[in-house]
Amino acid sequence: MLAAVLAKGETVLENAAREPEIIDLANCLIAMGAKIDGAGAPTITIQGVDSLSKPTNYEVLGDRIEAGTYAIAAAMAGGKVRLRGVNPDHIASLTLLMQQAGVSVETHADGVTIMRNGERLTAVDVDTQPFPGFPTDLQAQFMALMTLADGVSVFRENIFENRFMHAPELMRLGADISVKGQMAIVRGVDKLVGAPVMATDLRASVSLVIAGLAAQGETVVNRVYHLDRGFEKLEAKLSGCGAQIERAR
Repeated sequence: MLAAVLAKGETVLENAAREPEIIDLANCLIAMGAKIDGAGAPTITIQGVDSLSKPTNYEVLGDRIEAGTYAIAAAMAGGKVRLRGVNPDHIASLTLLMQQAGVSVETHADGVTIMRNGERLTAVDVDTQPFPGFPTDLQAQFMALMTLADGVSVFRENIFENRFMHAPELMRLGADISVKGQMAIVRGVDKLVGAPVMATDLRASVSLVIAGLAAQGETVVNRVYHLDRGFEKLEAKLSGCGAQIERAR
């Protein structure tokens, strides 16, 4: 889409991504003078222009994956947290599952409030799908949440291969997880116990932090440089909500 706005003639993108970020990028480019039709649909048509000649001030979309991660963290640790700066519709697939699991969710014009009173959650199944389905980038975080749920959760990863690298690390904390190809079966346990674990990628690393919030004792997450690619000041934001978390220097 970025290339096509300045290409000569018409470009048609078939089987296009439909995530909100695609619509947001298109709206920004349109404000700058681009001619784009169909963003958010499977087919996007772009008429090339000579230049993006309109100076524009544009406020980018809130990060729905970051917001979803903090929502899951709040549900894991318990309490009440209000998240601002996210469109509730953009994380609806997550909040629906959270409500089915027993988490209280209130939506607002500028975000959501997550509440959990300490009662044990109910296990729910997860199938990752392209937007508006459940995002693969929240699968690891939600798996951490389900490790302490009552019952059995089945996770089916339909987007990426080898996306369960966090499972063995969660098992170091006491989780009961079996991986079979693109499916993981999570049997809820009564407790997690802190242990040294290793981050393997961005989303896996934050899932270990989330699990550590509820684990008994101390959890040490190694190789957290992965975190910094997607979460700014993670430990400061969590500690601001009452978490006992610090970065080892």
